[in-house]
Amino acid sequence: MPEDTTPALPKVGSPAPDFGLPDESSKVVRLADHQGRSLVLYFYPKDFTSGCTKESCDFRDNYARIQKAGATILGVSPDTPESHTKFIAEHSLPFSLLADTAQVMLNAYGVWGTKSMYGREYEGVIRTTVLIDSSGTVRRVWSPVKVDGHAKEVLAAVEALAK
Repeated sequence: MPEDTTPALPKVGSPAPDFGLPDESSKVVRLADHQGRSLVLYFYPKDFTSGCTKESCDFRDNYARIQKAGATILGVSPDTPESHTKFIAEHSLPFSLLADTAQVMLNAYGVWGTKSMYGREYEGVIRTTVLIDSSGTVRRVWSPVKVDGHAKEVLAAVEALAK
């Protein structure tokens, strides 16, 4: 029997895995920077691809309401800070994107794994979103994410958590 290489996602109710990654301006962003505020981490495969662009723009379009409900949004992909800078500028994203070029955080959150496209298997980011509360506890995990309607579902969860 082949060995199971399914990534281990964070468990609801457990502490969120710590991280420290550069954002689009190469400033290191850490989990601790968000203490006292909920955090939406969305993990996506690649800047400028159709699904990732739609997902990022959907989060952009719901940004004000997610902020108002007390949460910060951070996107995470294996792209470079330079790529993120261009992606943010092209799509007017009001939140930071973290560059995990060595897949450290992607592995810690269990979102780097085997994927399949057109019958070919490869390693990559499994589109996932993690909602972390103000004390650093995982409250919700969506994986794999279907882009359509996802940002609104995350907004509803953030608003419910704020109550």
